[in-house]
Amino acid sequence: MAAHPFRQVDVFPGSPLGGNPVAVVLDADDLDDATMREFARWTNLSETTFVLRPVNERADYRLRIFTPAEELPFAGHPTLGSASAWADHTGFQGDRLVQECGVGLVDLRRTQDGFALAAPPLIRSGAPTAEDLAAAVASLRIEPGGVVDAQWTDNGPGWLAIRLPDAAAVLAVVPDFEHMPYPIGLVGPHPGDGPADFEVRAFVPGLGVPEDPVTGSLNAGIGTWFFGAGIVDAGYTVRQGTVLGGNGLVRIDRDAEGVWVSGACTTLVSGSVAL
Repeated sequence: MAAHPFRQVDVFPGSPLGGNPVAVVLDADDLDDATMREFARWTNLSETTFVLRPVNERADYRLRIFTPAEELPFAGHPTLGSASAWADHTGFQGDRLVQECGVGLVDLRRTQDGFALAAPPLIRSGAPTAEDLAAAVASLRIEPGGVVDAQWTDNGPGWLAIRLPDAAAVLAVVPDFEHMPYPIGLVGPHPGDGPADFEVRAFVPGLGVPEDPVTGSLNAGIGTWFFGAGIVDAGYTVRQGTVLGGNGLVRIDRDAEGVWVSGACTTLVSGSVAL
């Protein structure tokens, strides 16, 4: 075993301890796959990441992302939290950086309280088949007539995003995780005086995370869908994690470069881990 620099970062907190923690192991080039998988299982967080030297010369670092069950090619809150941890560890002071991961290169830029990531292209998009939607709706235990719209918004984890009439409908869902066929995200608008513009929930039981507290990849995919379909025409905010007792806050914006997902990043644990 050897000591590796370590950070645990709260990502997207709308209030202290309100976001989604990610465990970040730095200088991890000497670790093998089995050790990474075992440590991710041990942390029991929705994601654990390992920061390595890049292969692509354009990248600042390379990131591997693990749930308790398997490795992901991309995930949002680990990307932001790892960028924050890497910048803290290396003393990086720049405004822009590039992460290398399973989906390729991801651009990031610094914000006032964290980082923003450029939403990667969708691997799968468009409307689900009637059979796929029926399976998803059954696992959510909701009536088919309650679905406003649904789209594949897969940028790595496999998301099917389902739009419900309002935030109250999103919060009321009690899913059947045992029969959930693929990762599912729910989104519904808050009233004008709500805590955010939309409420989001993310279900990924197949990856060992029944409900994710706050989810960058899902929000990136929904943002790509919403801007592309004209559902929104300006930046908006998302609250997530409410049912789990959290208070996540995500910001979605679009500019000439594309759709950006941003949120605060707060390092709560800093030290070393023996692996």
